[in-house]
Amino acid sequence: MNPVAAFPYVYFLGIGGIGMSALARWFKANGHQVSGYDKTPTPLTEALTAEGILIHYDDAVSSLPAVVRENRAQTLVVLTPAIPKDHQEWAWLREQGYDIRKRSQVLGLLTAGRPTIAVAGTHGKTTTSSMVAHLLHHAGVDCAAFLGGISVNLGSNLLLPRATDTSAPVVVEADEYDRSFLTLHPTVAIVTSTDADHLDIYGDKEALVESFRQFVGQIQPGGTLIINHTADPSVADAAPVGVSVIRYGLTPEEGPELWAANITAQGHQFHFDLHGPTGTVTGLQLAVPGFHNVENMLAATCVAQLEGVQPDVLREAVAAYRGVKRRFEFVVTTPEHGYVDDYAHHPREIEAFLRSMRALYPGKTLRVIFQPHLFTRTRDFVDGFAESLSLADEVVLLDIYPARELPLPGVTSEMILSRITAPRKSLQTKEQVLAAAEVDNDFDVLATVGAGDIDQLVPRLKNILNIRWNGVEA
Repeated sequence: MNPVAAFPYVYFLGIGGIGMSALARWFKANGHQVSGYDKTPTPLTEALTAEGILIHYDDAVSSLPAVVRENRAQTLVVLTPAIPKDHQEWAWLREQGYDIRKRSQVLGLLTAGRPTIAVAGTHGKTTTSSMVAHLLHHAGVDCAAFLGGISVNLGSNLLLPRATDTSAPVVVEADEYDRSFLTLHPTVAIVTSTDADHLDIYGDKEALVESFRQFVGQIQPGGTLIINHTADPSVADAAPVGVSVIRYGLTPEEGPELWAANITAQGHQFHFDLHGPTGTVTGLQLAVPGFHNVENMLAATCVAQLEGVQPDVLREAVAAYRGVKRRFEFVVTTPEHGYVDDYAHHPREIEAFLRSMRALYPGKTLRVIFQPHLFTRTRDFVDGFAESLSLADEVVLLDIYPARELPLPGVTSEMILSRITAPRKSLQTKEQVLAAAEVDNDFDVLATVGAGDIDQLVPRLKNILNIRWNGVEA
């Protein structure tokens, strides 16, 4: 029996996180009584409440549900790293001796004994894992999935399997933050990238790469590693004996075993052929634009082929993929204009996103509104942020979104702003952004970019631009 089955009550500290909410939904669907705390209401917490999950927003022991306070031995507490050290409820639950597990530990327990497809990487893991889940689900392959974003096709960050046993594979986003992915022992692993990130945890890139080597070393005997050709070579070398290694990239000149040919952009679609050790599939059509998404889909289609999905079915499944919320999400489109929202929060991600925007909208004036995420990430990659954002015609910066961090002396959005070489640049509040959008028409294409709460701007900007460009309210 899975060890989590012994807990009829499950309490989440930080239930509104995208990964936490997927676990909460899994426990609710499997008959557990689920409740939780989060700092503020969001559309995601409101959705969980509508699904029957009790959530409160004040950090107080008295706010804990009675079933949690009265059933210590029968309650599992799931913790996100975003919870601050001085959290009162967390302190009380520790003092009372509750079984408290990190989200990653619970995910490790839920996937133990199941065929596991784990998608890791400092960029692209949410999109790639959602692609894998969609392709398998669309092809009729029974599977489960825990995703780090809301799949447009599934309408959720959770996919439940039909089978009640442990035979269905489970697709998981394997997060390198806090070395969380080391709780997983996959049968198939994808590594999309090993660029430096989370240096507040790792200290330097070599320590980060070492954690990826450990992750790859945990692939099950006879399993498969699908790894981007740009990843540190030592990561692939860490694959255990007997694990198949497939490198992927956009062109065969880059040296991978899996690549795309005949890539063309047609409107918002990318067309390409797939060539690799698991077979050739021609005439693939991807409705989610971006060369980086072609690369992500290469890895996902390889997994589908390993699971026995045939070319004709795979072609249909790729064409039906509609992406993840806030990953190259078209908010407003007209023949002459576009507004796109994206979660990119690392210089490499921003560069890939903006280069794809330039390819989609050649000759158009591009305004980018960017919210830096974390003080440490801003400090560590300030030059990279400035260089990538300078691909735009105009850059508007919001203040840094702190998330789990306290401010660092001297680390502000001004650090990035002073280095940006775009023709126009400014630092604004959300209110100023909205006020400017009402009167300023000096752009053809708009992008909101970042991983904080910049998404709060999207509905208002959508309405403003729909009225201006389409003559109707959103």
